[in-house]
Amino acid sequence: MGMRHLVYVGLSIFAFTALAGQTPLTVSEISLMLRTGYSSASLMQELSKRHFADSVDETKEKTLVKSGASAELIAALKSGIYSLSPQKIAAVQEHMATEADRRAQQAEAAQKAEARYQAQVIRERTAKPATLNAGGTAAISEFLKSDLVQVHNGVVNHVDETALANKKLIAFYFSAEWCGPCRKFTPQLIDYYKRIAPEHPEFEIVFYSSDKSQYAM
Repeated sequence: MGMRHLVYVGLSIFAFTALAGQTPLTVSEISLMLRTGYSSASLMQELSKRHFADSVDETKEKTLVKSGASAELIAALKSGIYSLSPQKIAAVQEHMATEADRRAQQAEAAQKAEARYQAQVIRERTAKPATLNAGGTAAISEFLKSDLVQVHNGVVNHVDETALANKKLIAFYFSAEWCGPCRKFTPQLIDYYKRIAPEHPEFEIVFYSSDKSQYAM
């Protein structure tokens, strides 16, 4: 099988000539850096090089406090000693808005592409089994010949081609690890199968995976 889908993660760097190509910081970025381990002192050093392209109101100050900002850092941000000129702040904010819009468009395009792919997978995987009804379990066995696998102790192995030969009722279950409702239902199906299978050896379930990797399957 080919590649299932692509996940695009964009990281845009806005180059300011006056700032040696480094992006000015905002309250959101400073808060994130604090939460990921930066100290207030190290951030002040960073601000001296990259500057500050934001303002600190009451709400943003609370965000900084929750993130662990020191009183000295907050006071420095509020004082404006690291701030850019209003013209440069406006340019940064405009660029950030443009980038946010671009990323949103990319995310929407990726979601649509993924939705089209999943719809195609479902069509392909449901079309063939639908043609097997007239042929019964023998036709199903032939259809799954050499493609039926089983996971045991984390290892995927091909199942004996005669595994479905004596089955009279075969259910197809279409699911995937990325499907939230499926993750809730699958354990219930497993419990049901464990109860029913010993009493009805003629019954079997074949799982059609829409996962994108062997690990997820």
